[in-house]
Amino acid sequence: MSTKQILIFTLLLVVTFITTTVAGMEWVNGSFILDPENTKNVDWFSWANISQGLVYSVSFLGILTFHEFGHYLTARYYGIRTTLPYYIPFWFGLSLSFGTMGAFIRIKERIESRRQYFDVGIAGPLAGFVVGLGILVYAFSTLPPADYLFTYNPDYKQYGENFQEYIYQDIDVPIFKVGKNLLFLILENTLVSDPSRIPNGYEMIHYPLVFSGYLAMFFTALNLLPIGQLDGGHVIFGLFGYQRSRVISEILYIGFVFYAGFGWIHPFLPTDELLYMIPLNIALYYLMFGRMRQNRMDILLVATSVFAAQFLGSYFFPGLTGYTGWLVFAFLIGRFLGVYHPPALQDDELDTKRKILGWLALLIFLLCFSPEPFTFEVPSGQ
Repeated sequence: MSTKQILIFTLLLVVTFITTTVAGMEWVNGSFILDPENTKNVDWFSWANISQGLVYSVSFLGILTFHEFGHYLTARYYGIRTTLPYYIPFWFGLSLSFGTMGAFIRIKERIESRRQYFDVGIAGPLAGFVVGLGILVYAFSTLPPADYLFTYNPDYKQYGENFQEYIYQDIDVPIFKVGKNLLFLILENTLVSDPSRIPNGYEMIHYPLVFSGYLAMFFTALNLLPIGQLDGGHVIFGLFGYQRSRVISEILYIGFVFYAGFGWIHPFLPTDELLYMIPLNIALYYLMFGRMRQNRMDILLVATSVFAAQFLGSYFFPGLTGYTGWLVFAFLIGRFLGVYHPPALQDDELDTKRKILGWLALLIFLLCFSPEPFTFEVPSGQ
């Protein structure tokens, strides 16, 4: 480990700690620190604000750090040369941001065996999930009363603790909403005795521990997508081997794109819109599937088939829609990260213990995955 690596690691960690703390303050207050109007008259540098930002940043970065060091320490155990985690600060001050886009390690040599791929890949999400689960159990066990929200939304106070029945009726513009996953539903139904304390999707941003835990589980689910060289791809590769993992990854990737774009372009749009949106959609899919096939006609066939299935499905099920936000991540996988896992020099079979952990990781993916993680929508009343 070189001095340069340590300096880069330390600098990025410090900067990301600052940006996530500030982002946490913004989320809790529902305002932006660089907004010159500051309509909520927030005293940004009060200890109350800073402490809430710290709750968000320490918990969020803590989970991410355990995740990345799970990868790092496992790689070092096998003698694989790798960098320390590189954190990615990400903050605007005038628009929504999480303070970070996560972290990554860079492996500097080829991993030789299927078992090593599996161990390095699974160690991160397992470590991060265990820590994140502990934080969320504590967060849901200690939720404040419903009137806690009056601190950040004083206009709710006139309606009392049943504000949710009234306040959303008066909102006619889209507002930010956090989705749900199976893990949150389980925790809400097992740990919270007073339903009025459960933060709904429009208000979760004001609960820094719950919100940071949700974000960490969101990133865990992203990494555990069983495709390509994501952590989930390593798990699938370890469980099923090179050939079968290619088939599984391809099917899941096509299914992922199908869900993401379902209902985006449908038969009920005006004809003039369809005339240019259909070719653009097929062209986008052509780029996304371009690295899956060598023959251009094969690529075009896959792209056209997926679009046709979506278009036809939207005709018969007009009320169903996917989540177009996933198309961005699907594009990154298809064009840059890759849909297929590379082969290993040693195709060693996993033992029973590892196979159990592999299926556990896939279960964690299902628990953490949210079909619609973040949306802007007009509340329809609660």
